[in-house]
This record gives sequence, structure tokens and C-alpha cells, in this order.
Amino acid sequence: METVIDVKGLCKTYIIKKISNNVLRNIDFILREGEFITIMGPSGSGKSTMLYTVSGMDRATAGDICFLGKNFSDMNDKELARVRLVSMGFIFQQMYMMRKLCILDNILLPGFHAGLKDRKQIREEAEMLMRRLGIMDIAENEISEVSGGQLQRACLCRALINHPKVLFADEPTGALNSKAAGEVVNELVKVNRDGTAIMMVTHSARVAAASDRVIYLIDGHIEGSIELGKLEDEADLLQRERQINKWLMDQGW
Repeated sequence: METVIDVKGLCKTYIIKKISNNVLRNIDFILREGEFITIMGPSGSGKSTMLYTVSGMDRATAGDICFLGKNFSDMNDKELARVRLVSMGFIFQQMYMMRKLCILDNILLPGFHAGLKDRKQIREEAEMLMRRLGIMDIAENEISEVSGGQLQRACLCRALINHPKVLFADEPTGALNSKAAGEVVNELVKVNRDGTAIMMVTHSARVAAASDRVIYLIDGHIEGSIELGKLEDEADLLQRERQINKWLMDQGW
């Protein structure tokens, strides 16, 4: 499988009032094509910082991050922004939709900015994604007029509009009830089965159970990982959740 992201010696340090805070320390890992990995760890362990740095949203203090063979350190901010727009998708716990735009227009926006296809094709892509995720009926709604689960599925459509190589998800179910969270996780699994690599941060073993591999982060470094393999049957989720919980306890969670 092709290596999508190759991280070596990643360090991230914030200096606040002349005091250094080493949030990430010597992180090494690889994300391969079609892989679904989850980052877990206690609050403050550096999970979100790792996701933001690996995706180029934040600059590393030291180390190398190569995306499809190209090192982020060789790119300027404009070039990095272009990579994120056309080759990466993002969903977050806070959904960051434009309040003055309807649901469909929010989904269309990154497609129009990327300019990879004409506007008619982009609209067709957006409508196809919305039908696939079961939200075509809310296309013209304002973001305040839909449920949290519908809104997060709309965010997933927006993240996929440019056919990204990798999807980054930071606590994508954190603001949802259990039913809506399950629906979003099911959609992530489908996206991954279609070939999109996923790197996700979550506190939930139930959500992590859908991924292929779980990485445990503590105090800014990788303490260990567990291989789960591809989820073949949703009936296996409970067993995989128990396996993750036991492993986390062994890690000192």
C-alpha cells in the first residue's frame, strides 16, 4: 500500500512567557493508503496537536512530515493551504459551518475554492454525497434548522467534496448523542472502505472500535498501539470495544 503520511521525529513546542511546553516529543508513525487509525490518550496528551501538526494546520517545531512523498518543511503556507484544500478533508467536534450559507452551499464552498471541476460538476458531486448520506432533504436549510447528526453528516460531505486522499477527524462524535454518533461512525467506515485514509482523535473506545489501529498517546509521545484489522461486521464492534478498553487499562488509562 502507498504511504500517505510518513512522520519522523515530530516535535511540537509552544513557548509561553518564556517557558517551553513540549507538547509532542519524537513522534514516528506512518499512515498508509486506505488505513483508518485512531489516536487516543488522556486529556492534554497532545492528540489534537498531533492531528493539527500532521495535517499541516500547524507547523512542527522539529522533525519531518511527508505527505505523498513531499515534505511539509519544503512548502510555504500557501502551498500547504492548497494541499489541505485539494488532498485532505477535515471534520471536527465543532462543525464550523458558515451561518449565512445553507447546508448545500456550505458543502459546495471548498469545491468551488479548489476549482478542480466546473461548478455544475461540483454541484452534482455535492448532491450525490448528500443523497448517499441521507441528507438531500435538508439541502436548502440553514444550519440552525437541522439536528447535530445531520449537521455532522453535512460536514462529512463538505470534507469529501474534493475526493481527499486522507480525512482528519477531531472528536467527530463528541457533540452528538449515541444514535447520531453511531450513524457518523458508520459513514466514516464506508468512506474508508471506498479508499480514503482516516486519522481520527477520540476519547471513545466505542468510536475507536471502527478503526484498523489505535495509537495511545501520553505526555506527547506514543506509548503503544494495537492492531484491530478491518471491521468486517458491525456485530464485532462490541467485542472490539472491549478489547480496546482492556488494552487502554493495561496502558494505564
